[in-house]
Amino acid sequence: MESTRLSVLALFLLVAFGSSSAKVEEENPEFWRSQAKKTLQSALDRKLNTNVAKNILFFLGDGMGITTYTAARILKGQLQNQSGEETVMTMDTFPNVGLAKTYSVDFQISDSAATATAYLCGVKTNLNVIGLSGAARNGICKTQKGNEVTSILKWAKDAGKSVGIVTSTRVQHATPATTYAHSASRKWYSDADMPASAKVDGCTDISSQLIRNTDIDVIIGGGRKYMTPQGTKDPEYPRDYASRGKRKDGRNLINEWQKLKIGKVAHYVWNKTDFDAVDPENTDYLMALFEPGDLRFEVERDPRMDPSITETTEKAIRILQKNPKGFFLLVEGGRIDQAHHKGRAYMALHETVALDNAIAKGLELTKEAETLTVVMADHSHPLTFNGFPFRGQSILGKSPLWATDMMPYTTLMYGNGPGHKIINGKRPDLRNVTTKGKDYLQLAAVPLQSTTHSGEDVAVLARGPMAHLFQGVQEQSYIAHAMAYAACVGADLRHCQGPVLHSTTIDSNNPASASSALLSSVLSALLALKVLI
Repeated sequence: MESTRLSVLALFLLVAFGSSSAKVEEENPEFWRSQAKKTLQSALDRKLNTNVAKNILFFLGDGMGITTYTAARILKGQLQNQSGEETVMTMDTFPNVGLAKTYSVDFQISDSAATATAYLCGVKTNLNVIGLSGAARNGICKTQKGNEVTSILKWAKDAGKSVGIVTSTRVQHATPATTYAHSASRKWYSDADMPASAKVDGCTDISSQLIRNTDIDVIIGGGRKYMTPQGTKDPEYPRDYASRGKRKDGRNLINEWQKLKIGKVAHYVWNKTDFDAVDPENTDYLMALFEPGDLRFEVERDPRMDPSITETTEKAIRILQKNPKGFFLLVEGGRIDQAHHKGRAYMALHETVALDNAIAKGLELTKEAETLTVVMADHSHPLTFNGFPFRGQSILGKSPLWATDMMPYTTLMYGNGPGHKIINGKRPDLRNVTTKGKDYLQLAAVPLQSTTHSGEDVAVLARGPMAHLFQGVQEQSYIAHAMAYAACVGADLRHCQGPVLHSTTIDSNNPASASSALLSSVLSALLALKVLI
């Protein structure tokens, strides 16, 4: 009871005498009224973009739940010497926002494999399963046959578009793998990771499917060791046995990929020097694998060896956008999730900021009139944002309001994970502990070696053609269908079968553009007539 009184008193003192870092103009009601008036007018002036999307630029923040999104916004501002709360991230500027339900067919809280199958293939499935319907069973090869489902990347490729994947994880990881693979287990990265029974039953590993299933124009991420024969020395870490090739079948998939591209300008690179030397204008295919496994966290990345996710996104877009029919590109900030699993909020937030920077680059390189850009998360993590921190206080700091045990606690904490530190019934005293470093583990309520996911809805943000389809609370499987409809790929082609091709944008100063637009309209009208007949 006494501790409760002290907590209440402390809160009163904070509110009454705490120094506010709020800007002086914020104390004036007109500041907020004027801001709201501008925002309202912007919303009223907004016109629906009903064009057919020539391009789809899809950014996926793995594990980027609402709390992570909010905390990263504050961190981004604070890295720019602002208080942080009022910062506008690039993804904040997207006019259309909705929520997606993330549960899988078999679990209330899902994983990256099942969620990716939902938002990329348009079908919900079971935990750990990639590119298969809910009739498939986790780890059971025999359930694959006949239950394969294809992704929007394949739909786009079949429609003549160029396609690519960019990730900060290995390219065989759950999210990117779902664009091209069908696997009863997300963990079958190479044949060495598969049980003998799965091989006997005819299943193939994810890496071999990467080079065979769909003709992907740009592949950027990590995962070298799953592509080469067992014992093959890694070019960057030749003395590290853990980085050596894993394949037991003796295949070198990198060499096989290169042979498949004979006659085309195809580059394989594994370091930044060679990556920078790749000329997008004269490149048909690019495979860039910068690490044996996942890429390094952004704050630990060696800029001399590995490009940033902004740089890889730019390279991919510049290669893909040469196709007059457009492109589909998946960009995954995959290590947000991995940082959360380790209980390292510092890393997770910096990875989110890095993804936001990549989104800015994507918008810079594309035109809103013809490019549907979607940003979303696959699932969340049990990260809490709590206490009563002052405006401008470090998002990685401690709440000024102490707990009933008369000790401080951090603003960010986890519901479970490796940060559980209760010893003899007491938690650590953080008064003399620095919590703002990259290696600090946030406190967790329940002890686990790895923080789990959490099951709340995730945000979906969109701009560009048909972006208004991404609103309300939807099943996660809806996302693939909405993107496909907007771009006229896949099974539902109604959007491009009207009397006028909606993506037609006439530049009056460009005769070639006008002629092309007129031709597109005529062809669309003929197509509509054929449908009617």
